[in-house]
Amino acid sequence: MTNGLTPHNQGEMGDFAKTVLMPGDPKRSRFIAENYLEGAVLVNDVRGVQGYTGTYKGVNISVMSSGMGMPSIGIYSYELFNFYGVDNIIRVGTAGAISDDLKIRDIVLGMGACTNSSYLRNLGIAGNFAPIASYDLLEQAVIECRKRKVDFKVGNLLSSDVFYNEGEDPSWKRMGVLAVEMESAALYANALRAGRNALTICTISDIPSKNVSTDAEERRSAFTDMMEIALEVGIKL
Repeated sequence: MTNGLTPHNQGEMGDFAKTVLMPGDPKRSRFIAENYLEGAVLVNDVRGVQGYTGTYKGVNISVMSSGMGMPSIGIYSYELFNFYGVDNIIRVGTAGAISDDLKIRDIVLGMGACTNSSYLRNLGIAGNFAPIASYDLLEQAVIECRKRKVDFKVGNLLSSDVFYNEGEDPSWKRMGVLAVEMESAALYANALRAGRNALTICTISDIPSKNVSTDAEERRSAFTDMMEIALEVGIKL
């Protein structure tokens, strides 16, 4: 492989498909490539952030890890949108339930992303920016969820800068926020700024209020509904 276009990606222009699935975990990226993509080729492995391109049902699709947190997905999504000609990024990640209506393995489609991060202040906007998903991607994901008859909800996510904290702020639940994760606000902001499309599809892996959680292997390879939903959305774009 060559040195690539950025310090964080050894891929060259054309190595990535127009649609990229973006899990946080590099091993989930590899799992998707090995189990769903035909002819998958490793196009990036800088810092172990594995990126692959192959085909799904005859359509070119890429998958690449984002790492954890807004600074990390902020870098990778910015570079894919602005240097590699990517049009659509679909995050496939895990989230902790805030809403009492959610249970383990439920799917959450992030219509918008609240945040406690300062990431959005760097956009230079004199106000509070509300990052939202692409409606076209969201609509296709809803159609696919209904077709599969999976349990899903559409609504606001909380993109938090903190994983270990002193307790959940009840204000988020009062405002109807469904679940907490760590990436979507940065992803949505970068997509909107670049004039591209983004969506987060999360599986509920934890219910902090009940001290219920799944293990690392289950989060990596067993949450296949969201992977398949994202792939089906990807080939319709």
